[in-house]
Amino acid sequence: MTAAYATYRRVIALGGPLLPVVSFLGRLPTAMCQLGSLLLVAETSGSLTTAGLVGGALAAGQTAAGPLTGRLADRHGQRPVVLAACWLNALAVAALVAGSLARIATPPLAAIGLLAGASVPQIGPLARTRTVALARRAGADDRLVGAALSLEGTLDEVSFVLGPALVGLAATLAHPAVALALATVLLAGCGSAFALHRTATALRPAKAPAGARRARTRLPGGVWALRASMALQGAMFGACQAGITALTAHLGRPAQAGLVYAAMGVMSAAAGLSLALVPARIGLPARWRAAGVALVALSAPLLWVGTLGALYLVVVVLGVAFAPHLITVFGLTERAVPASRLAESMAFLTSAVVGGQALALALSGRLADAYGPQAAFAVAVGAAVLILAVAAATRPTAAARPVTRAVAAPADSAPSASADHRP
Repeated sequence: MTAAYATYRRVIALGGPLLPVVSFLGRLPTAMCQLGSLLLVAETSGSLTTAGLVGGALAAGQTAAGPLTGRLADRHGQRPVVLAACWLNALAVAALVAGSLARIATPPLAAIGLLAGASVPQIGPLARTRTVALARRAGADDRLVGAALSLEGTLDEVSFVLGPALVGLAATLAHPAVALALATVLLAGCGSAFALHRTATALRPAKAPAGARRARTRLPGGVWALRASMALQGAMFGACQAGITALTAHLGRPAQAGLVYAAMGVMSAAAGLSLALVPARIGLPARWRAAGVALVALSAPLLWVGTLGALYLVVVVLGVAFAPHLITVFGLTERAVPASRLAESMAFLTSAVVGGQALALALSGRLADAYGPQAAFAVAVGAAVLILAVAAATRPTAAARPVTRAVAAPADSAPSASADHRP
Protein backbone atom coordinates (compact mmCIF):
# COMPACT_ATOMS: atom_id res chain seq x y z
CA MET A 1 0.00 0.00 0.00
CA THR A 2 2.98 2.30 0.50
CA ALA A 3 3.78 2.00 -3.22
CA ALA A 4 0.18 2.86 -4.15
CA TYR A 5 0.22 5.85 -1.82
CA ALA A 6 3.42 7.13 -3.41
CA THR A 7 1.98 6.64 -6.89
CA TYR A 8 -1.18 8.59 -6.10
CA ARG A 9 0.90 11.36 -4.54
CA ARG A 10 2.67 11.67 -7.88
CA VAL A 11 -0.68 11.78 -9.68
CA ILE A 12 -2.00 14.56 -7.42
CA ALA A 13 1.27 16.46 -7.86
CA LEU A 14 0.61 16.67 -11.60
CA GLY A 15 -2.06 19.33 -11.18
CA GLY A 16 -1.95 20.17 -7.50
CA PRO A 17 -4.30 19.08 -4.69
CA LEU A 18 -7.03 21.59 -5.60
CA LEU A 19 -7.72 20.04 -9.00
CA PRO A 20 -9.21 16.72 -7.81
CA VAL A 21 -11.26 18.59 -5.20
CA VAL A 22 -12.94 20.99 -7.64
CA SER A 23 -13.31 18.29 -10.29
CA PHE A 24 -15.03 16.00 -7.76
CA LEU A 25 -17.39 18.71 -6.51
CA GLY A 26 -18.03 19.84 -10.08
CA ARG A 27 -19.07 16.37 -11.24
CA LEU A 28 -21.19 15.67 -8.14
CA PRO A 29 -24.29 17.48 -9.55
CA THR A 30 -24.41 15.02 -12.44
CA ALA A 31 -24.85 12.21 -9.93
CA MET A 32 -27.49 14.20 -8.05
CA CYS A 33 -29.68 15.40 -10.90
CA GLN A 34 -31.01 12.08 -12.22
CA LEU A 35 -32.48 10.88 -8.92
CA GLY A 36 -33.21 14.42 -7.77
CA SER A 37 -35.30 15.19 -10.83
CA LEU A 38 -37.23 11.93 -10.47
CA LEU A 39 -38.07 12.58 -6.82
CA LEU A 40 -38.89 16.25 -7.39
CA VAL A 41 -41.20 15.72 -10.36
CA ALA A 42 -42.87 12.70 -8.74
CA GLU A 43 -43.63 14.78 -5.63
CA THR A 44 -44.81 17.93 -7.39
CA SER A 45 -46.78 16.25 -10.19
CA GLY A 46 -48.00 13.20 -8.28
CA SER A 47 -47.24 11.11 -11.37
CA LEU A 48 -44.48 8.53 -11.70
CA THR A 49 -45.07 8.53 -15.46
CA THR A 50 -44.30 12.24 -15.68
CA ALA A 51 -41.25 11.77 -13.48
CA GLY A 52 -40.05 8.94 -15.71
CA LEU A 53 -40.49 11.02 -18.84
CA VAL A 54 -38.52 13.93 -17.41
CA GLY A 55 -35.79 11.62 -16.10
CA GLY A 56 -35.64 9.85 -19.45
CA ALA A 57 -35.34 13.16 -21.28
CA LEU A 58 -32.47 14.17 -18.98
CA ALA A 59 -30.63 10.91 -19.63
CA ALA A 60 -31.26 11.18 -23.39
CA GLY A 61 -29.87 14.69 -23.48
CA GLN A 62 -26.73 13.68 -21.63
CA THR A 63 -26.20 10.60 -23.81
CA ALA A 64 -26.59 12.48 -27.09
CA ALA A 65 -24.74 15.69 -26.25
CA GLY A 66 -21.85 14.34 -24.16
CA PRO A 67 -19.56 13.51 -27.12
CA LEU A 68 -20.35 16.90 -28.69
CA THR A 69 -19.20 18.68 -25.53
CA GLY A 70 -16.01 16.65 -25.60
CA ARG A 71 -15.46 17.46 -29.27
CA LEU A 72 -15.88 21.18 -28.60
CA ALA A 73 -13.33 20.92 -25.78
CA ASP A 74 -10.89 19.19 -28.15
CA ARG A 75 -11.31 21.95 -30.72
CA HIS A 76 -11.60 25.07 -28.58
CA GLY A 77 -10.01 24.12 -25.27
CA GLN A 78 -11.62 23.14 -21.98
CA ARG A 79 -11.87 26.56 -20.35
CA PRO A 80 -14.50 28.25 -22.58
CA VAL A 81 -16.47 25.04 -23.13
CA VAL A 82 -16.71 24.11 -19.44
CA LEU A 83 -17.53 27.68 -18.37
CA ALA A 84 -20.37 27.92 -20.86
CA ALA A 85 -21.69 24.43 -20.13
CA CYS A 86 -21.63 24.64 -16.33
CA TRP A 87 -23.51 27.96 -16.26
CA LEU A 88 -26.03 26.78 -18.86
CA ASN A 89 -26.48 23.56 -16.90
CA ALA A 90 -26.95 25.46 -13.64
CA LEU A 91 -29.64 27.62 -15.25
CA ALA A 92 -31.35 24.57 -16.77
CA VAL A 93 -31.43 22.73 -13.43
CA ALA A 94 -32.77 25.87 -11.73
CA ALA A 95 -35.46 26.11 -14.43
CA LEU A 96 -36.33 22.45 -13.85
CA VAL A 97 -36.81 23.14 -10.15
CA ALA A 98 -38.90 26.24 -10.84
CA GLY A 99 -41.00 24.48 -13.47
CA SER A 100 -41.64 21.50 -11.21
CA LEU A 101 -42.66 23.67 -8.27
CA ALA A 102 -44.92 25.69 -10.58
CA ARG A 103 -46.44 22.41 -11.86
CA ILE A 104 -46.09 23.28 -15.53
CA ALA A 105 -47.26 20.82 -18.20
CA THR A 106 -45.30 17.66 -18.90
CA PRO A 107 -44.00 18.50 -22.43
CA PRO A 108 -42.23 21.75 -21.47
CA LEU A 109 -40.94 20.14 -18.27
CA ALA A 110 -39.50 17.26 -20.30
CA ALA A 111 -37.93 19.79 -22.69
CA ILE A 112 -36.22 21.49 -19.75
CA GLY A 113 -35.04 18.08 -18.58
CA LEU A 114 -33.61 17.43 -22.04
CA LEU A 115 -31.71 20.74 -21.90
CA ALA A 116 -30.45 19.94 -18.39
CA GLY A 117 -29.05 16.65 -19.66
CA ALA A 118 -27.59 18.06 -22.86
CA SER A 119 -25.77 20.85 -21.03
CA VAL A 120 -23.95 18.61 -18.50
CA PRO A 121 -20.38 20.00 -18.53
CA GLN A 122 -18.76 16.54 -18.69
CA ILE A 123 -16.28 17.40 -15.95
CA GLY A 124 -15.48 13.75 -15.26
CA PRO A 125 -14.32 12.93 -18.83
CA LEU A 126 -12.57 16.28 -19.20
CA ALA A 127 -10.77 15.82 -15.87
CA ARG A 128 -9.48 12.47 -17.17
CA THR A 129 -8.33 14.10 -20.38
CA ARG A 130 -6.61 16.92 -18.53
CA THR A 131 -4.82 14.67 -16.05
CA VAL A 132 -3.61 12.36 -18.81
CA ALA A 133 -2.32 15.38 -20.75
CA LEU A 134 -0.42 16.60 -17.67
CA ALA A 135 1.07 13.14 -17.16
CA ARG A 136 2.12 12.72 -20.79
CA ARG A 137 3.61 16.21 -20.92
CA ALA A 138 5.61 15.47 -17.76
CA GLY A 139 7.07 12.37 -19.41
CA ALA A 140 5.21 9.95 -17.12
CA ASP A 141 5.14 6.28 -17.97
CA ASP A 142 2.00 4.25 -18.68
CA ARG A 143 1.85 3.04 -15.08
CA LEU A 144 1.40 6.58 -13.77
CA VAL A 145 -1.16 7.32 -16.47
CA GLY A 146 -3.04 4.22 -15.38
CA ALA A 147 -2.95 5.39 -11.77
CA ALA A 148 -4.33 8.76 -12.87
CA LEU A 149 -7.23 7.02 -14.60
CA SER A 150 -7.77 4.87 -11.49
CA LEU A 151 -8.01 7.97 -9.32
CA GLU A 152 -10.47 9.60 -11.71
CA GLY A 153 -12.54 6.42 -11.83
CA THR A 154 -12.65 6.32 -8.04
CA LEU A 155 -13.80 9.95 -7.90
CA ASP A 156 -16.60 9.02 -10.30
CA GLU A 157 -17.63 6.05 -8.19
CA VAL A 158 -17.66 8.09 -4.98
CA SER A 159 -19.68 10.84 -6.64
CA PHE A 160 -22.30 8.35 -7.80
CA VAL A 161 -22.58 7.00 -4.26
CA LEU A 162 -22.56 10.35 -2.47
CA GLY A 163 -24.78 12.19 -4.98
CA PRO A 164 -27.91 10.02 -4.59
CA ALA A 165 -27.26 9.86 -0.82
CA LEU A 166 -27.35 13.66 -0.61
CA VAL A 167 -30.55 13.71 -2.65
CA GLY A 168 -32.16 11.11 -0.39
CA LEU A 169 -31.11 13.01 2.72
CA ALA A 170 -32.47 16.29 1.38
CA ALA A 171 -35.74 14.65 0.33
CA THR A 172 -36.14 13.09 3.77
CA LEU A 173 -35.28 16.17 5.84
CA ALA A 174 -36.67 18.89 3.60
CA HIS A 175 -37.56 18.64 -0.11
CA PRO A 176 -35.92 17.26 -3.30
CA ALA A 177 -35.72 20.83 -4.57
CA VAL A 178 -33.10 21.52 -1.90
CA ALA A 179 -30.78 18.92 -3.40
CA LEU A 180 -31.15 20.34 -6.89
CA ALA A 181 -30.57 23.85 -5.55
CA LEU A 182 -27.30 22.59 -4.08
CA ALA A 183 -26.48 21.07 -7.46
CA THR A 184 -26.87 24.45 -9.18
CA VAL A 185 -24.52 26.08 -6.66
CA LEU A 186 -21.90 23.35 -7.18
CA LEU A 187 -22.23 23.62 -10.95
CA ALA A 188 -21.73 27.37 -10.99
CA GLY A 189 -19.04 27.52 -8.32
CA CYS A 190 -16.97 24.36 -8.64
CA GLY A 191 -17.60 23.97 -12.37
CA SER A 192 -16.19 27.45 -12.89
CA ALA A 193 -13.26 26.69 -10.60
CA PHE A 194 -12.45 23.59 -12.67
CA ALA A 195 -12.64 25.61 -15.88
CA LEU A 196 -10.46 28.42 -14.55
CA HIS A 197 -7.86 26.19 -12.87
CA ARG A 198 -4.39 26.85 -14.25
CA THR A 199 -4.20 23.32 -15.68
CA ALA A 200 -7.04 24.05 -18.13
CA THR A 201 -4.42 24.89 -20.77
CA ALA A 202 -2.74 21.50 -20.47
CA LEU A 203 -4.47 20.46 -23.70
CA ARG A 204 -4.54 23.15 -26.35
CA PRO A 205 -6.19 22.52 -29.71
CA ALA A 206 -3.84 22.38 -32.63
CA LYS A 207 -4.31 25.36 -34.92
CA ALA A 208 -5.10 24.62 -38.53
CA PRO A 209 -3.41 26.74 -41.21
CA ALA A 210 -5.34 29.86 -42.21
CA GLY A 211 -8.09 29.05 -44.67
CA ALA A 212 -7.67 25.30 -44.25
CA ARG A 213 -10.50 23.03 -43.16
CA ARG A 214 -9.88 21.04 -40.02
CA ALA A 215 -9.74 17.35 -40.90
CA ARG A 216 -11.06 14.90 -38.33
CA THR A 217 -8.71 12.07 -37.48
CA ARG A 218 -10.32 8.67 -38.04
CA LEU A 219 -10.63 6.33 -35.10
CA PRO A 220 -9.48 2.70 -35.22
CA GLY A 221 -12.25 0.13 -35.31
CA GLY A 222 -11.39 -1.25 -31.88
CA VAL A 223 -12.54 2.00 -30.27
CA TRP A 224 -16.15 1.10 -31.08
CA ALA A 225 -15.72 -2.24 -29.32
CA LEU A 226 -14.53 -0.35 -26.24
CA ARG A 227 -17.58 1.90 -26.44
CA ALA A 228 -19.86 -1.13 -26.75
CA SER A 229 -18.21 -2.65 -23.68
CA MET A 230 -18.87 0.54 -21.74
CA ALA A 231 -22.51 0.65 -22.84
CA LEU A 232 -22.89 -2.94 -21.65
CA GLN A 233 -21.37 -1.90 -18.32
CA GLY A 234 -24.09 0.75 -18.09
CA ALA A 235 -26.64 -1.96 -18.87
CA MET A 236 -25.32 -3.94 -15.91
CA PHE A 237 -25.76 -0.90 -13.67
CA GLY A 238 -29.34 -0.35 -14.83
CA ALA A 239 -30.32 -4.01 -14.54
CA CYS A 240 -28.75 -4.32 -11.08
CA GLN A 241 -30.56 -1.18 -9.96
CA ALA A 242 -33.89 -2.56 -11.16
CA GLY A 243 -33.26 -5.98 -9.64
CA ILE A 244 -32.12 -4.58 -6.30
CA THR A 245 -35.16 -2.29 -6.13
CA ALA A 246 -37.53 -5.12 -7.01
CA LEU A 247 -36.03 -7.62 -4.56
CA THR A 248 -35.89 -5.24 -1.60
CA ALA A 249 -39.53 -4.28 -2.29
CA HIS A 250 -40.48 -7.97 -2.47
CA LEU A 251 -38.77 -8.55 0.89
CA GLY A 252 -40.66 -5.63 2.42
CA ARG A 253 -37.48 -3.54 2.83
CA PRO A 254 -37.63 -1.00 -0.04
CA ALA A 255 -35.58 1.58 1.86
CA GLN A 256 -32.60 -0.79 1.73
CA ALA A 257 -32.28 -0.49 -2.07
CA GLY A 258 -30.21 2.68 -1.96
CA LEU A 259 -27.94 1.29 0.76
CA VAL A 260 -27.31 -1.91 -1.18
CA TYR A 261 -26.43 0.04 -4.32
CA ALA A 262 -24.20 2.37 -2.30
CA ALA A 263 -22.35 -0.58 -0.77
CA MET A 264 -21.63 -1.86 -4.26
CA GLY A 265 -20.29 1.57 -5.24
CA VAL A 266 -18.02 1.81 -2.22
CA MET A 267 -16.47 -1.58 -2.95
CA SER A 268 -16.05 -0.62 -6.60
CA ALA A 269 -14.24 2.59 -5.60
CA ALA A 270 -11.89 0.64 -3.32
CA ALA A 271 -11.15 -1.82 -6.12
CA GLY A 272 -10.40 1.08 -8.46
CA LEU A 273 -7.81 2.54 -6.11
CA SER A 274 -6.16 -0.86 -5.72
CA LEU A 275 -5.41 -1.07 -9.45
CA ALA A 276 -2.23 0.90 -8.82
CA LEU A 277 -0.86 -2.29 -7.22
CA VAL A 278 -1.34 -4.42 -10.37
CA PRO A 279 2.07 -5.29 -11.88
CA ALA A 280 2.90 -3.36 -15.06
CA ARG A 281 3.63 -6.63 -16.89
CA ILE A 282 -0.12 -7.36 -16.92
CA GLY A 283 -1.20 -5.30 -19.91
CA LEU A 284 -4.50 -3.52 -20.43
CA PRO A 285 -5.93 -6.05 -22.94
CA ALA A 286 -5.35 -8.85 -20.41
CA ARG A 287 -6.95 -6.76 -17.67
CA TRP A 288 -9.97 -6.11 -19.90
CA ARG A 289 -10.53 -9.82 -20.44
CA ALA A 290 -9.92 -10.61 -16.78
CA ALA A 291 -12.48 -7.97 -15.82
CA GLY A 292 -14.95 -9.58 -18.22
CA VAL A 293 -14.42 -12.98 -16.61
CA ALA A 294 -14.87 -11.45 -13.16
CA LEU A 295 -18.09 -9.69 -14.18
CA VAL A 296 -19.59 -12.94 -15.43
CA ALA A 297 -18.46 -15.03 -12.46
CA LEU A 298 -19.46 -12.51 -9.81
CA SER A 299 -22.81 -11.51 -11.33
CA ALA A 300 -24.08 -15.07 -11.89
CA PRO A 301 -24.95 -15.60 -8.17
CA LEU A 302 -27.51 -12.79 -8.48
CA LEU A 303 -29.77 -15.28 -10.24
CA TRP A 304 -30.21 -17.22 -6.97
CA VAL A 305 -30.28 -14.42 -4.40
CA GLY A 306 -33.42 -14.44 -2.26
CA THR A 307 -32.59 -12.77 1.06
CA LEU A 308 -31.37 -9.32 2.03
CA GLY A 309 -28.16 -10.62 3.59
CA ALA A 310 -27.29 -12.64 0.49
CA LEU A 311 -28.07 -9.63 -1.69
CA TYR A 312 -25.64 -7.45 0.25
CA LEU A 313 -22.93 -10.10 0.06
CA VAL A 314 -23.27 -10.81 -3.66
CA VAL A 315 -23.61 -7.17 -4.70
CA VAL A 316 -20.64 -6.01 -2.62
CA VAL A 317 -18.44 -8.76 -4.08
CA LEU A 318 -19.67 -7.88 -7.59
CA GLY A 319 -18.56 -4.29 -7.01
CA VAL A 320 -14.96 -5.53 -7.05
CA ALA A 321 -15.21 -6.06 -10.83
CA PHE A 322 -16.94 -2.83 -11.86
CA ALA A 323 -14.23 -0.18 -11.45
CA PRO A 324 -11.44 -2.35 -12.91
CA HIS A 325 -13.48 -2.80 -16.08
CA LEU A 326 -14.37 0.87 -16.35
CA ILE A 327 -10.84 2.10 -15.68
CA THR A 328 -9.30 -0.42 -18.06
CA VAL A 329 -11.62 0.63 -20.90
CA PHE A 330 -10.74 4.28 -20.28
CA GLY A 331 -7.05 3.32 -20.34
CA LEU A 332 -7.37 1.38 -23.59
CA THR A 333 -9.25 4.29 -25.16
CA GLU A 334 -6.53 6.73 -24.10
CA ARG A 335 -3.98 4.51 -25.83
CA ALA A 336 -6.08 4.00 -28.98
CA VAL A 337 -7.36 7.47 -29.91
CA PRO A 338 -5.34 10.42 -31.18
CA ALA A 339 -4.83 13.30 -28.77
CA SER A 340 -6.99 15.57 -30.93
CA ARG A 341 -10.07 13.43 -30.12
CA LEU A 342 -9.32 12.35 -26.56
CA ALA A 343 -11.90 14.51 -24.76
CA GLU A 344 -14.59 13.51 -27.25
CA SER A 345 -13.75 9.84 -26.78
CA MET A 346 -13.73 10.06 -22.98
CA ALA A 347 -17.10 11.83 -23.04
CA PHE A 348 -18.44 9.20 -25.46
CA LEU A 349 -17.59 6.45 -22.96
CA THR A 350 -19.42 8.27 -20.16
CA SER A 351 -22.44 8.82 -22.43
CA ALA A 352 -22.38 5.13 -23.33
CA VAL A 353 -22.66 4.23 -19.65
CA VAL A 354 -25.57 6.64 -19.15
CA GLY A 355 -27.39 5.44 -22.26
CA GLY A 356 -26.88 1.77 -21.50
CA GLN A 357 -28.04 2.27 -17.93
CA ALA A 358 -31.20 4.12 -18.94
CA LEU A 359 -32.20 1.55 -21.56
CA ALA A 360 -31.48 -1.43 -19.32
CA LEU A 361 -33.29 0.14 -16.39
CA ALA A 362 -36.43 0.60 -18.49
CA LEU A 363 -36.25 -2.94 -19.91
CA SER A 364 -35.28 -4.79 -16.75
CA GLY A 365 -37.77 -2.83 -14.67
CA ARG A 366 -40.57 -4.17 -16.86
CA LEU A 367 -39.14 -7.67 -16.69
CA ALA A 368 -38.90 -7.46 -12.91
CA ASP A 369 -42.54 -6.38 -12.68
CA ALA A 370 -43.63 -9.27 -14.89
CA TYR A 371 -41.32 -12.10 -13.82
CA GLY A 372 -39.63 -11.05 -10.58
CA PRO A 373 -36.22 -9.66 -9.56
CA GLN A 374 -34.27 -12.56 -11.08
CA ALA A 375 -35.43 -11.50 -14.55
CA ALA A 376 -33.74 -8.12 -14.08
CA PHE A 377 -30.62 -9.76 -12.73
CA ALA A 378 -30.60 -12.04 -15.80
CA VAL A 379 -30.21 -8.91 -17.94
CA ALA A 380 -27.16 -7.95 -15.87
CA VAL A 381 -25.61 -11.40 -16.31
CA GLY A 382 -26.35 -11.32 -20.05
CA ALA A 383 -24.62 -7.96 -20.34
CA ALA A 384 -21.60 -9.34 -18.49
CA VAL A 385 -21.38 -12.28 -20.90
CA LEU A 386 -21.44 -9.86 -23.84
CA ILE A 387 -18.68 -7.77 -22.24
CA LEU A 388 -16.50 -10.86 -22.01
CA ALA A 389 -17.29 -11.78 -25.62
CA VAL A 390 -16.38 -8.29 -26.87
CA ALA A 391 -13.15 -8.25 -24.84
CA ALA A 392 -12.16 -11.71 -26.09
CA ALA A 393 -12.85 -10.86 -29.74
CA THR A 394 -11.13 -7.45 -29.82
CA ARG A 395 -7.43 -6.75 -30.26
CA PRO A 396 -7.00 -3.12 -29.15
CA THR A 397 -4.33 -1.15 -30.96
CA ALA A 398 -2.42 1.88 -29.73
CA ALA A 399 -2.44 5.12 -31.67
CA ALA A 400 0.81 6.45 -33.01
CA ARG A 401 1.97 8.68 -30.19
CA PRO A 402 4.37 11.58 -30.55
CA VAL A 403 6.71 12.48 -27.71
CA THR A 404 3.97 14.67 -26.21
CA ARG A 405 0.33 13.69 -26.56
CA ALA A 406 -0.90 17.27 -26.07
CA VAL A 407 0.07 20.46 -27.80
CA ALA A 408 2.46 21.81 -25.25
CA ALA A 409 1.42 24.84 -23.27
CA PRO A 410 3.95 27.37 -22.03
CA ALA A 411 6.06 26.02 -19.21
CA ASP A 412 4.51 28.30 -16.61
CA SER A 413 0.89 27.57 -17.51
CA ALA A 414 0.64 24.31 -15.58
CA PRO A 415 2.76 22.43 -13.13
CA SER A 416 4.83 19.44 -14.11
CA ALA A 417 5.11 16.23 -12.19
CA SER A 418 7.46 16.08 -9.30
CA ALA A 419 8.43 12.60 -10.41
CA ASP A 420 11.32 11.68 -12.66
CA HIS A 421 10.94 12.75 -16.31
CA ARG A 422 11.42 10.21 -19.05
CA PRO A 423 11.95 11.05 -22.74
